Amino acid sequence: MTELTIRIMKPPLESSFSLSRRKLIAAGTASLALPTLGKAADDDADVQTRRIVSPPEGKGILLSVKLGMIPKKLNGKPLTLAERLSLAGDAGLDGVDFDQAGEHTAQAAMEAVQESGVFVHNAINHAHWSKRLTSKNQADRETAHANIAHCIRVSHAAGGNGVLIVVGRGGDGPAQEIEERCRQGIKKLIPLAASLGQPILFENVWNQMFYDHAAPPEQSAERHVQFIDSFNSPWVGQYFDIGNHWKYGQPGEWIREFGHRCVKLDVKGFSRANSKFTEIGEGDLPWADVRKALGEIAFTGWATAEVGGGGLERLKKVREQMQRAFGL
Repeated sequence: MTELTIRIMKPPLESSFSLSRRKLIAAGTASLALPTLGKAADDDADVQTRRIVSPPEGKGILLSVKLGMIPKKLNGKPLTLAERLSLAGDAGLDGVDFDQAGEHTAQAAMEAVQESGVFVHNAINHAHWSKRLTSKNQADRETAHANIAHCIRVSHAAGGNGVLIVVGRGGDGPAQEIEERCRQGIKKLIPLAASLGQPILFENVWNQMFYDHAAPPEQSAERHVQFIDSFNSPWVGQYFDIGNHWKYGQPGEWIREFGHRCVKLDVKGFSRANSKFTEIGEGDLPWADVRKALGEIAFTGWATAEVGGGGLERLKKVREQMQRAFGL
């Protein structure tokens, strides 16, 4: 054991501490149980060219789009994952929310970020609508657990800091029963989330949980807040969709109620008058109060558009809409 330790601590001087696994074996350390470092670390050249991809510094609100808003094909030409991320960077966006995580491996996400130089801050698997933590079917709940765990690993590999989930559907059973099913499922995921630095963030959606679909519009976020607080964990928070619940409550008031629990934002417009979603900044959503509320809770972090996507010019337009909405 002592001899092996000496060999590791004192590599040949000419190596400059950049020995690859191949060179270590050649140096006579084949008996060591070396960790699997992956393809990128198997080559000195690969190790030297890898870089840390970071978003811009000094911004209070960073602007992002969903990966699903970026086309998979442009002008008849299929785009690689890295090329899709690059489109977001070319449009002046600060990063991307990897909302098609179920279609990609953690390795593929990491490599695309490295190749494009565009930051990925979050991961989502849209199967959470069909395979739910609130489901009566245990197999569905187990699949939901595996899907969320996959997103946690994808976000970590890409360099991000969070996963968005839809917690379930109100139609899966009595409120207390489905909330407890969901709570137990999430509690099992918190150790993985904590170990990889990936908070689990709940999106407020039209799933008939924590609000009353048939009640008058001026509802509170209190039930959402209580559910988050029931975990008593820094690894559980809110990914607040500003437009989703304008139909049911004041978004500025919901932001104030969430307070520090509000970790990230989804961005879209909504018209109460016409009861439909709109472009960002259109409709009758009270953006002035949203900005005021974000200031009051000292919000800093990611705001991600969730509207119709497209090529470079469309992504630029969405970025400009968000800048106007947030007064940036």
